[in-house]
Amino acid sequence: MDIRQLLLAAFEVEHREHIDAIRAALGGEDGEHAPDWNDVFRRAHSLKGASRAVDLPAVEAVAHRLETLFERVVAQEGGLSRTATAAVHLALDRIEAYVAGLTDGTGPDMPADALAALDRALDPQAAALPETDRAPDTAPTAAPATDPAPPVATASKSAPSEAPTEVAQTLLRVPADAVEALTRATHELASALGGEAVLAEGIARLGRRAADLARLAERRRGARGSEPEGDARALETGLLALARDAADLARVRSALASSVEGAMARVAGEAERLALVPAETAFGGFARALRDHAREADRAITVTARGLDLPVDRGMLQVLKDPVLHALRNALSHGAEPPETRRHLGKPDALAIGLDVEVQGGRLVVRIHDDGRGPDLAAIADTARRRGLLSADADPGPEALLALVFEPGFSTASAIDTLSGRGIGLSVVADAARRLGGTVRLLPRSPFGTELVMALPLSAARRAMLLVRGGGITYAIPSASAERLLRLDRSDLAQVMGRTVAQVEIGGSPVSVPVLDLASLLGLPDRAEEAGATCPAILLRGNGRRCVLAVDALSDVTTLRVLPAPPIGTDPRLVTGTVILPGDRPALVLDAEGLVAWAGEAGSAAAPQPTGSRGTIAQAPRSTILVVDDSITTRTLEKGILEAAGYRVVVCVDGQDALDRLRAGIEPVDLVVADVEMPRLDGFGLLKALRAEEAFAQLPVILMTSRGDAEDVARGLDLGADAYLTKQTFDQRKLLDTIGQLL
Repeated sequence: MDIRQLLLAAFEVEHREHIDAIRAALGGEDGEHAPDWNDVFRRAHSLKGASRAVDLPAVEAVAHRLETLFERVVAQEGGLSRTATAAVHLALDRIEAYVAGLTDGTGPDMPADALAALDRALDPQAAALPETDRAPDTAPTAAPATDPAPPVATASKSAPSEAPTEVAQTLLRVPADAVEALTRATHELASALGGEAVLAEGIARLGRRAADLARLAERRRGARGSEPEGDARALETGLLALARDAADLARVRSALASSVEGAMARVAGEAERLALVPAETAFGGFARALRDHAREADRAITVTARGLDLPVDRGMLQVLKDPVLHALRNALSHGAEPPETRRHLGKPDALAIGLDVEVQGGRLVVRIHDDGRGPDLAAIADTARRRGLLSADADPGPEALLALVFEPGFSTASAIDTLSGRGIGLSVVADAARRLGGTVRLLPRSPFGTELVMALPLSAARRAMLLVRGGGITYAIPSASAERLLRLDRSDLAQVMGRTVAQVEIGGSPVSVPVLDLASLLGLPDRAEEAGATCPAILLRGNGRRCVLAVDALSDVTTLRVLPAPPIGTDPRLVTGTVILPGDRPALVLDAEGLVAWAGEAGSAAAPQPTGSRGTIAQAPRSTILVVDDSITTRTLEKGILEAAGYRVVVCVDGQDALDRLRAGIEPVDLVVADVEMPRLDGFGLLKALRAEEAFAQLPVILMTSRGDAEDVARGLDLGADAYLTKQTFDQRKLLDTIGQLL
C-alpha cells in the first residue's frame, strides 16, 4: 500500500468521526444542553485541513464553508436557523457520499446543491428569512449507534474548546497483513499454551502413582505376615515408574517453556509492529498540500521533510496530524515576504519551510521552521492587549510574548483567508502537546525566521538504552544522548560560580562541564566511600549543551521498549518513561535534556561529594516498611527506592491484604506507605481500620496517591494519616525525608 492509499485510509476514518460529532452536536440543539459550538467549529476546521492533506478539493470546499458558518455561530454566541441546519446536514451527507465513492483516490463529482445551500445560509439576506421556512426534504442522518455522541456543554466565545473525544483517539486503521501476522502469532501462542494440558495430565499421573505407593507402604506396615519381598519389589517398581514420569514431565515442561517464550516474543513483536509506523504515514502528504496552498496564494516556497522514516506510536501520530499541518500552514502564512524584501535581506526568493522529526534523548521532537520574517513581537503584544491577555503597562520579554500565541483564538493576521486569521492553528498545537504530556515552544530562528518545537515523551517504542546504577537502583538513559563514557576522578573536580565542574576534552580542547551525581540528584544514599576516589560517568548532550553524570556503575547497553512514565519516581522533569528489565523489573528512563538543564541550574549539592551519608538515608537501616499499592510497577519502584535507602520492605496488593497481614503479625512493621485508590479496601478504609485498633493506632501511615484534591488531602489527614503525598508532584527525596522524620 503506497503512502497515498494510507493517507486516504486514515482520512476515511477521520472524516467519519468529525461528521458524526457534528451531527451529534446538532442533534442536541433542541435538548437540555446546547451544542459545544467551539468543538463543532474545530471539527469543521480539522475536516478542511485533512481533506486538503489528501488532495480532495471538493470536500475541502464544502468543509471551508461549514467552518465559516460555525465560526459565525461562535462569534455571535447564537445558533443555527432551520435553513442553516438543513444545509449543514445536506453538506455532511454529500461529503459522506463523495468519500464512499472514492476509487483509487478519485471521487465522483460533488453535487452543487451542498455548496449552494451553504452559500445561502452564509448570505446575510438568506439568513434574514423567517424561521418558519421549511427545511429541504433531506433528513439528518443519525449518528451510528456504536459511536455514542460526545457530551456537549455550553461554551462561551472565549472558552477554549474541549479536547477531542477518546473515541477519536482510539479508532485506528492498520494494514491487513499486520493483523494477519498478529493473528498467526496469537494462534502459535494458544497452541503452545495448549501443552499445559499435557503437563497437567502428567502432574495428575504423578499424584496417582504417589498415592499408590503410599497405600503399598501402608499395607506393608499393617500386614506383617504377607510376602515382604513381593511388596518390596512392587515398591521398587513404583518408585522407578515415578522417577521416569517425573523426568518425562520435566522434559515436557522445558519444551513447553521454550515454545511459550518464542510464541510470546512473536506476539510482542507483531503487536509492536501494529503500534509503530513511520511518521510518513501521517505527515507524508503535507509537503504537497503546503505547495498547493502556496500556489493558490501566489507564493514561492520550498518544503523539506526529514526523519519521516522514524517509527512512531500510531496513536501519537494520529493526535499530531492536524496540529503539524496547522503549524506548517501558520509558517507559510506568517513567514511569507515579498520577493524584493527577501532579496534585499540576502534570502532566496522562495520561502524555505522545513519539517523535522527526530528522537532526542527520551523524547520525540517535531520541528517546523522557516526562514521568513520571524515573529512580530509588536503585533503579538498589541493583539494580547486588545484581548485582555496583557495589561497596558506590562512589558513582558520575548519568551512570555511568544507563549501567548498558543491561546485559543489568538491571531495577528489582519484578514481571514484559507491559511490563517481564525486564531485556531497554534491553539490546536498546544492542546495536542498537553494531551500527549509534552511541551511546545515558538522561537525566533537565527539568522531569519521562526521555529516551532514540540517535545513529546516517547511511548511504545524500542530504543537503545544505557543501563546505569545510582544509589543501588538501576536507571535507563537513551544511549543516543550519551556522547562518551568517562572515568571521573573526584580530586579533579572544581567549583566555578557555585557549580561543580570537571575538565573534559571536547574537540581537542579542555572544556569545563557541569557535573551531576545520580544518587545525590535523586535523593538516594551516596556511596562515594564505597566507590573510591574515582567513579564511572557519562558525558551527556542535550539541547546543544553538555553535562557529566556520575553514577555508581555502568550495567549494560540494550534495546528495550519505552513505556509511559508511571506517576511516581522523581522530579518529572528528569523522567521520561519506563522500561521493563529481565525478571519483569521496571526501571525509570531518565531524560538527558532534563539532566543537562538541571546541571545548568544546580549547585554543588548535586555533584559527587567525598563524604558519605545524606539526610535521606534511613536512620534505622533495618526498619520495616509496608508498601500497599495495587499497581505492580508502582510497588516495585517504591520497594527499590526504599531498599536502596536501607529499609526492609514488604508489599501488599490492596488495603485488605495489608490489614490481614498486619493482624496476622507475620513481622513487625514500623511504617506503612499506602495508595488510596485500591480494590476491596482503599487507602482511606485501611487507615480508618488501623486507627480503630489499639495495636495500630500509633503506627505511622503515609498516604501516597494521585488524588490531590484539597478535600481528599483533608479527609486523609482527618482520618489520621501522618503525611499525604501526591504522585503528580512526587519527589522520592521528599518521601525519604518524610519517612526519616516519622521514624
